[in-house]
Amino acid sequence: MDLGVAATGLLTGLMVGVTGMGGGALTMPLLTLVFGVPPLAAVSSDLVAAAVVKPLGALVHLRRRTVQPKLVGWLCLGSLPCAAAGSLLAGTLGRGAESLLKEIVGAAVLLAALTLFARMVLSRRASTSDGTRVRPVPTVLLGAVAGLVVGTTSVGSGSIIIVVLLLLNRGLSSARLVGTDLVQAVPLVLVSALGHLAAGDVHIGLVASLLAGSIPGVLAGSLFSARVPDRPVRVLLGGMLVTTGLMMLGTDVLTGVSAGSLVVLLGAAIPPLRNAMSRRAAANEHREVVG
Repeated sequence: MDLGVAATGLLTGLMVGVTGMGGGALTMPLLTLVFGVPPLAAVSSDLVAAAVVKPLGALVHLRRRTVQPKLVGWLCLGSLPCAAAGSLLAGTLGRGAESLLKEIVGAAVLLAALTLFARMVLSRRASTSDGTRVRPVPTVLLGAVAGLVVGTTSVGSGSIIIVVLLLLNRGLSSARLVGTDLVQAVPLVLVSALGHLAAGDVHIGLVASLLAGSIPGVLAGSLFSARVPDRPVRVLLGGMLVTTGLMMLGTDVLTGVSAGSLVVLLGAAIPPLRNAMSRRAAANEHREVVG
């Protein structure tokens, strides 16, 4: 077992458990750039590992009832057939078309991160909605687009669906956002993983090392995600969106992770700064009244 690869699996497992995303978009670049794994083997092996790991995280959220089943059903209705079509399409697309698609997705993910943080700044209350309001037609259509992108690029089963969920259900609580994303990602990842297994691109030793770290990581992350308050998860989610979006646009791992970490730090600083400004404004108002 490669301890470095296992540590990578632990890190990405934690991220997947807490935020529902970060698997393919982080694991594949890390395996390729840090450990020298060929890109095709990295993608294929990571997908097979994810097909084992994501159901475990999904089960934790299902047991804690932090999943919106109606959303999962409508999303899968659109995403699964398009993911299968995208897997077939991937073999016929040139690298230029695939690269352009990833750049478009990266820009959309960054826009979602901007929207998420704008709502955090403008809103003083964390969301507590259970997301029971479901719009079937937009959900199926956006799920189809997401499935096509995931099937074609093998990246984004978490981040792209997070964007879709944010567009469809702005009031969905973070726990349900992550839980719903993880559950719907299970069949998406299975479809892609089966295709790569059939092609014989998977390295079993690499998969075993990834699972050694990612299984405990995703279980711990899923438990943590279901228990923490809403705002910290949204801050971490925003950082992950920035990291994933930049990496899809072609930045290196260090730059993407650094930018995402900076966003997390800024997001964590927003509430204390806003509270301090509110107290100062109240103190000034009190002095004016007394004066």
